[in-house]
Amino acid sequence: MNRPVVVGVDGSPSSLVAAEHAAQAAVGRDRPLHLVHGYLHPLGYGVPLNPYDVGIPAPTEEAQKMLTQTATDLVGRWPGLTVEARQVAGGPGATLIEESKRAELVVVGSRGHGGFAGLLLGSVGSQVAAHAHCPVLVVRPAEQPVPTTGPVLVGVDGSESAELAVGYAADEAARRQAGLVLVHIAPDGDPTAPPELGDLLATAAAAVRGSHPGVAVEERVLRAAGPGQALVDASRDAALVVVGSRGRGGFTGMLLGSVSQAVVQHAHCPVLVAHPYGHAR
Repeated sequence: MNRPVVVGVDGSPSSLVAAEHAAQAAVGRDRPLHLVHGYLHPLGYGVPLNPYDVGIPAPTEEAQKMLTQTATDLVGRWPGLTVEARQVAGGPGATLIEESKRAELVVVGSRGHGGFAGLLLGSVGSQVAAHAHCPVLVVRPAEQPVPTTGPVLVGVDGSESAELAVGYAADEAARRQAGLVLVHIAPDGDPTAPPELGDLLATAAAAVRGSHPGVAVEERVLRAAGPGQALVDASRDAALVVVGSRGRGGFTGMLLGSVSQAVVQHAHCPVLVAHPYGHAR
């Protein structure tokens, strides 16, 4: 199955930056790119003038022109890219979550219109990052260019979710021909690292070197009061941060753990949320 890279496009600067990242990802993976515009109200309905007319509206010519122009621009900048553009009768968040069932990767912009100050991810991006059925790439604000240098950074805590994240991070590092930094956050104020901490990082590093022998791996222990802020700070020098959908201590039913939420909302570079493929929710 030739899963596509999927990105939601609504014509906003944030979505156009997301489309650029998505094109880069599609070319790197040798996958087609699907531009999707979910054109219904977020509640799942149209917004009719007549309250008794609750029909599903038709796709608009204006939106189709926007999609066509975006596709044309991307093909011009990324030779060899195959692009499909279409409108879908659905709310933008629900549409991308449904598309993620058949996608290699879903890309979302950092914030749409009306986001709260300090929160980099809007409601649609938050829905997709939490509920998607495949990995989700969250890209940064429109004024920041697509990063081309720096290592891939991933947190290691021994959880199953982090193990999946390390695997995705190694794939990304190999694809980008970049280094991989494995990070574990140790409690601040404790000058000695427990032996199991070194074993945790060494085991993860050995697994990566075995599966991706061409990737340079660095093991790093960061001391901080909390892992979320430490990873956000470390993201300043990274091209990409990879997080699991839930680490140790996550409550059942919480689809994105507190550390991952902090990184997704505040990181200084793109963030890949490592959902497993086809995971039923």
